[in-house]
Amino acid sequence: MKKISGLLLLGCSALALAGCGADDISSPGGSGIVINNPTPTPAPTPTPTSGTVTPAADCPSIAATGGLTNSGTISGPEGTWRVCTLPALIDASTVLTKEDGVLYRLNGRVDVGCDGGFSAPTAAGFTTTTASCGGRNLTSDTNVTLTIDPGVIIYGENGSEPAWLAVNRGNKIDAQGTATAPIIFTSAQNVRGTNDDTDQGQWGGVVLLGRAPVTDCTVGSLATNNCERDTEGSANPARFGGNDATYDAGTMKYFQIRYSGFVLGLGSELQSLTTGGIGSGTTLDYFQSVNSSDDGAEFFGGVVNFKHYIAVNADDDSLDADTGVQGKFQYVLLLQRDADGDSFMEIDSNGAEGDTPRTNLIVANFTAVQPGDNANGSAAVLNRGNSDVTWVNGIVNVPNNECLRLNGSGTTAQRTTFTAHSTVLTCNAAKFLGTGSYTATDVQTAFNAGTNNNDAFTSTLTNTFVNGSNESGTPAYANIQTLSSFFDATDYIGAVKDASDTWYRGWTCDNATADFGSGQLCTALPTT
Repeated sequence: MKKISGLLLLGCSALALAGCGADDISSPGGSGIVINNPTPTPAPTPTPTSGTVTPAADCPSIAATGGLTNSGTISGPEGTWRVCTLPALIDASTVLTKEDGVLYRLNGRVDVGCDGGFSAPTAAGFTTTTASCGGRNLTSDTNVTLTIDPGVIIYGENGSEPAWLAVNRGNKIDAQGTATAPIIFTSAQNVRGTNDDTDQGQWGGVVLLGRAPVTDCTVGSLATNNCERDTEGSANPARFGGNDATYDAGTMKYFQIRYSGFVLGLGSELQSLTTGGIGSGTTLDYFQSVNSSDDGAEFFGGVVNFKHYIAVNADDDSLDADTGVQGKFQYVLLLQRDADGDSFMEIDSNGAEGDTPRTNLIVANFTAVQPGDNANGSAAVLNRGNSDVTWVNGIVNVPNNECLRLNGSGTTAQRTTFTAHSTVLTCNAAKFLGTGSYTATDVQTAFNAGTNNNDAFTSTLTNTFVNGSNESGTPAYANIQTLSSFFDATDYIGAVKDASDTWYRGWTCDNATADFGSGQLCTALPTT
């Protein structure tokens, strides 16, 4: 059975909220970061030990109860910053503004609003106890929006539980960076300047919860149309799922999540970005995951439409999708460390063979590169658990590994289906693996049944992920928009057409695995 990683969403479920509120604040953890607490009388602005950043005199004001806590200063290679700690519960719509010399801090779990349940609550049908949600009764969604301005840096510091941000059902995030001023979520160690390209798992991550359909219920059932999933690893888990496929959890654009993915127990981890039951109203675009100790991102159920996704150095899977997710991805770069990481993609329905909707994923214009064999010693991509997967205009470059594994379980009618168009594979001699009811020959036959595919391709990629002459010579799939109007029509395979195609530049950071030409190392912070 596949591990369900990443969903340790410890949020304020309105259905089981006891003890979750403004007092539920984690203590600082042993991260090795020294916070210099402010004196009762404000001291003169300190001179940075290095770099150019000087701390703001104080923290800005926000609307949430309790406001920001001035937690002193923190120093690193870029200078010294004012540390402004968010409250554990953001109970009113709040804006985090870009302020010179200010870093925002997650000290343990931070919840955006309180969970409103399977469907929007009404005064007649839904209330909570006064002990929940910061001491209030819920008769409607809290409708809290957390807005994060371009260029804001937020770092997580683990305490008695990992630092992470949970956007609960009935609430939203509006985190829209720009191509020149991305929003950065990172770790305290990154701020301090102690990281290198091997570091990971230093805080939790970002979690979006919604009311779109999910499968593999832990609460309710598909038969009674009230299927929800409990989050794992918490005595007080939040829930996700509902019956609103268009659910809007907000917008995230031009953002990075660095050095995340915290392990709480065997088979239970947070990754950089986790979604649970978000809907088609949610906007995700231009996201870079850097050095997640689990998946680059994982998507549980719901409807996910995503363009411009980059995962660098994920220690598990670069893209993980399951429990009935209906996903469409375009312009995808999956770049793993040499001889490290697990699968580029792990796509399944969590082994719930009879559940509908089945996981259905279409990935278009993607480039996946792994110079050495991956850590699991198996194929670079794993599709299993009766999922339906389509590749379009894809490049898989893993010269030392098998490219594709299909696993079939249940009846023949239920087993995983796979379709590919205009996709090329650079693999080892075996190329394909089949398990369960699939043989390697079955997998090769399924791959070659599409149009313009090549399972014996010689890669000529330049700069790790930019198309070369052989990639440019492969015809693109002409009918991509018949799969969904979400997709842009393209005349090339892969994520990056040629050297003049630079959609990945400026809002990303660089490391040894991938130089995006952004001039910003992932081990450093921007100062403007």
